[in-house]
Amino acid sequence: MPRPCAWVDGILHQGVATIKSSRWIQRPRSPASNMARLLLFGGKGGVGKTTTSAATAVWLADSGLRVLLVSSDPAHSTSDSLSVELGSSPTPVDGVPGLFGLEMDPESKISSVLPKMGEMMNGMNGPGGLGGLGGLSMMLDPNAKEEMESVRDEVKTSDMVIPGLDEALAFDELLRHVEDPTWDVIVFDTAPTGHTLRFLSLPELIEAWSDRLIRMMRVSGGLRSMLFGRKESDSMKEELERFRRRVLHVRRVLSNEEITSFTLVTIPERMGINETLRAHESLQEYKLPVPNCLVNRVTPEFEHPFLAKRRMAELARVEELTSEMPDVNIAIMELLDDEVVGIAALRKVGAQLYGDVKTHPSDLGPHKVGKAIQHSIHRGMTREVMGEIERISLHYPGIDRDDLSLRSEDGVLFVGLNGREREVETSVPTKASRVKAKLEGDVLHLDVPLESE
Repeated sequence: MPRPCAWVDGILHQGVATIKSSRWIQRPRSPASNMARLLLFGGKGGVGKTTTSAATAVWLADSGLRVLLVSSDPAHSTSDSLSVELGSSPTPVDGVPGLFGLEMDPESKISSVLPKMGEMMNGMNGPGGLGGLGGLSMMLDPNAKEEMESVRDEVKTSDMVIPGLDEALAFDELLRHVEDPTWDVIVFDTAPTGHTLRFLSLPELIEAWSDRLIRMMRVSGGLRSMLFGRKESDSMKEELERFRRRVLHVRRVLSNEEITSFTLVTIPERMGINETLRAHESLQEYKLPVPNCLVNRVTPEFEHPFLAKRRMAELARVEELTSEMPDVNIAIMELLDDEVVGIAALRKVGAQLYGDVKTHPSDLGPHKVGKAIQHSIHRGMTREVMGEIERISLHYPGIDRDDLSLRSEDGVLFVGLNGREREVETSVPTKASRVKAKLEGDVLHLDVPLESE
């Protein structure tokens, strides 16, 4: 297999081939640019997050972008909203070219996130009993054996209830799609806000949790540890630390305003407003960018005294949000006369939020979109033919050149980011040694010769 290229002193190397790269110094970014490739929608349960995120995804796809709508909500209500059955891999949405949907199943991926930990848990509960002590367990009196069995069961239970594990799996899977430039925009319908906040605090929780778990392992396998050393507990500690670092990486991505935009969705009731203010404060602590807040289901303006009084109270709560969150764009969506289900209804909501659909410019951007809610969108990839060269431009927000690699195999070009490779489709078979690669700011340009060698 050909060796991947690597960046060394500003030059991309593969074997004897070198591809010079210019302007390696990253251009300064404007904090206000807020290029939102990843649009997250969050809030308490039942306030309209799924409807808002689905309407946003449909509107963006209708404008000509390639959009992935992702849901981590266990209720799987995104399928109901679109009237399309979604699965755990990107599924095309009928009637909306360019829109794909995905509903995560984090529980099914637990073993892939902490494989070594799972192996060690299985070892502790293996055929030998008492953590694999086998016949040596006969050396213990009945009370000790009972106590160790109890601790072993506690460890097994702890394995299934790592604080925030489901959220960690969801965000880790989300990151794989964010790093895929074939998507222009990823819209993420998050689980209720508490789940998101629990994930953000996960690295610190893992640190405390892992120490407790390892102590349990040493108690339940104390005799075995004395006889055979502590390889298992050390291995588990390494795996948990590796997992913690991955979570920290995802948290850094979420706090990068060049990549992420978080829209809070709420309703004009006291509990909804209070939770929104608390969520905003917590998101600010983790430096997540929150440029928008949508107040959903505001009572329309009628002359009826009951409805007029209710609307006045609701608008007062909206004003409270505006006062408490002065840097956030507060938008309102009035209560509709029917439920929002299906593509046609979502398009109506999208028009209220973002205005009439307009074809998105074909260049990388960024370009601002929206009316009540506003985003700045950057395409993930563009391609154009310039004479004998096909130029492929890939947008990687916040990219570090050391995280990039480039290689080819059997005429197919692969770009790697953080160890994850993706095929880049080219018009003709090519070799990495013939491709000129240049990184300008957040954009990787690949110039692929169209003529044969």
